[in-house]
Amino acid sequence: MQIRIVPAIVVALLVGLQLFGKLQADTSPGELAVAITVAALACVLAFGVRRWPIPTALVLAALATLSITATPAATMATAIVACKHRLGTTAWVALAGIAGHAVLGLWQPMPGLPYSWWLVLDVVTHAALVGWGLMIKARKELIDSLEERARRAEAEQGRRIAEARAAERTALAREMHDVLAHRLSLVATYSGALEYRQDANPAQLAKAAGVIRDGVHQALDELREVIAVLRDDTAERPQLGIDDLPALIAETQATGTEVDFEDGTPTAPPPPTGRTTYRIIQEGLTNARKHAPGQRVRITLTGSPGDSLRVSLSNPAPDVDSAIPGTGTGLVGLTERVRLTGGHLDHELTATGEFVLQASLPWPT
Repeated sequence: MQIRIVPAIVVALLVGLQLFGKLQADTSPGELAVAITVAALACVLAFGVRRWPIPTALVLAALATLSITATPAATMATAIVACKHRLGTTAWVALAGIAGHAVLGLWQPMPGLPYSWWLVLDVVTHAALVGWGLMIKARKELIDSLEERARRAEAEQGRRIAEARAAERTALAREMHDVLAHRLSLVATYSGALEYRQDANPAQLAKAAGVIRDGVHQALDELREVIAVLRDDTAERPQLGIDDLPALIAETQATGTEVDFEDGTPTAPPPPTGRTTYRIIQEGLTNARKHAPGQRVRITLTGSPGDSLRVSLSNPAPDVDSAIPGTGTGLVGLTERVRLTGGHLDHELTATGEFVLQASLPWPT
């Protein structure tokens, strides 16, 4: 409300100066009455120029034909129209103002000023008002666009942060599964043996208990490593690869699962491919122990540099599918891991009753 009152007050002051000039110029009573009436109307209209700019500007342009006391309000209205509307609309309003003052200059000429110069001043003044208003409008539009862009950038940043957090949670879940599922499955296997082999001799019980204890300690150590990585982004957790496959297979064989491993690759693949290969085989062996305990597992590696590294893991499927919590989540994370490397992973239950896990990974030269 205060912003709307200020222009009206300025107009009232300018109109007062115009009337004072009329009184000093010894104006006739009739012309003075017209000037006072026009001034009063102009001051009233000045309060509505921001709400109804175009109609108010046209009425003020008409009043400008009667007295110069309407000029302050008429020019202000032209500038406000330029601030709010397009150039075409503003040009028509400015022409109306020019015409009104041109008529005023015909029957109330300015003393000492030729009519031609009056027209020049009339046109230049309105052109300046239009340019000033358009500049203000352009500046406001620029500020609005920058504010909108800032709001969008803030929203986009929030979305990116949310996506990054979701990706971190997914990576954490995948890493926790890869690290702990294998180790805990070994513990579960030996615990099951202790539960069902009550006739085992003390030496066998002691050996199984030792394996369980070592497995739990190793799981805790690996869990600490993962947590350390999460707490310190600069920490680097040791990455397992192709060279660690013999230890993984030996660890699985110690649980009673027979593993046939055939490596047909001429050389070791690059470390990123080797890490993914290790995770694929680790997940396959974990699933075999969980869902097909005691069944033979066959693993083959084939491929060459410049082609691809193909990993195949198969084992007889159980007759009855056991409902184990978390079933399938490891393969989902593994599929995503392989996809991120540029490869693909498939798993299926064949007609011969075998579960086959196959993956193809890029092997650059």
